[in-house]
Amino acid sequence: MLSHWLTRLRTRPARNAALRSGRVLSAERMQFLLLRERSRSDRSSLPFCLIAFELASGQDLDAAVDTLIDVLHEQLRISDDIGLLDDGRLAALLPDTPLEGGELVAERVTRECREANVELSTTLFVYPFDDHGPWAEDGESSSETALTEEDAKAQDAIEVEAMTRWFVRPLPLWKRAIDVAGAAAGLTLCSPLIVGGGLLHRIYSPGPIFFWQWRDGIGGQRFLMVKLRTMDVDAEARKADLRKISEQDGPAFKLRHDPRVTFMGKLLRKSSIDELPQFWNVLKGDMSLVGPRPLPCDESRGCARWQRRRLDVTPGLTCIWQVEGRSRVSFAEWIRMDLRYIRQRSLWYDLSLMVKTVPAVVGRKGAH
Repeated sequence: MLSHWLTRLRTRPARNAALRSGRVLSAERMQFLLLRERSRSDRSSLPFCLIAFELASGQDLDAAVDTLIDVLHEQLRISDDIGLLDDGRLAALLPDTPLEGGELVAERVTRECREANVELSTTLFVYPFDDHGPWAEDGESSSETALTEEDAKAQDAIEVEAMTRWFVRPLPLWKRAIDVAGAAAGLTLCSPLIVGGGLLHRIYSPGPIFFWQWRDGIGGQRFLMVKLRTMDVDAEARKADLRKISEQDGPAFKLRHDPRVTFMGKLLRKSSIDELPQFWNVLKGDMSLVGPRPLPCDESRGCARWQRRRLDVTPGLTCIWQVEGRSRVSFAEWIRMDLRYIRQRSLWYDLSLMVKTVPAVVGRKGAH
């Protein structure tokens, strides 16, 4: 890792010179183009690729950068773009290009560079990754074309990954600081409610006090979200039978009069006490105080591509949906609220949503 960082640091002057000359695009411009291509892909269902190049140390890095840029300009289409990534690597953006096309370009560039005595490693990012697995079921390359020895070497040097990492937006420092302080205070102040509510429910309904469930977090990374249990112990096993009468459209499951919820569980839900243990998830960093509510993994996988943009940020305890919608809007409108939050996220917006959440919870707005 250190050697990679030092290599990128040493190649910075050459990259900056190429940037000033107009031969490559800035990291900011490349990020904009990536977001634009994702929007186009979500509408058209056409895939696209991003190829990132890491130059090996132990060579004339200034000359290697110039050679790599020359090869890219020779091999790419007029509709493709060459630019820098946030981590300093040079990359090529290939619109309307499936996995096989991206592999072919990456192999050609790697081979041409090696012939010019430039050593590099190549990572191919594909969107959408789920629809384009990097290998066929039999374990062979997805391309049936016979490969030369040089092509095979080039292909072996190419890693294939999902493009998710280029869209995620890590927590700003101010947001994480508020999360830690708020979650620590929340756990301290609300611990009597959490313990009391959990024990009362266990008396009424024998079983575990807490309910743990896998949810999709930032970038689609799974985490275990905790709540106070409000349902019968066999609730998950009965969910499939109730799916057909869900009152929420889309992949989300919601039922106002869910027969699995116990009497004490209804009280915990109405008061939102069942959600208080999630301060622990916030303290760990799995969640934030404000952000899109995390969906169970199966429901998240059922989202359309554009709806999965809600995974660009860390999920939260509350967001616009809890304040303005909550069980009263369509699933598509719910997601649009989440995306609106992502576009407008700021310190003051977070604070305003936290303030608005209090009367929404006290007034039991949309809770069931």
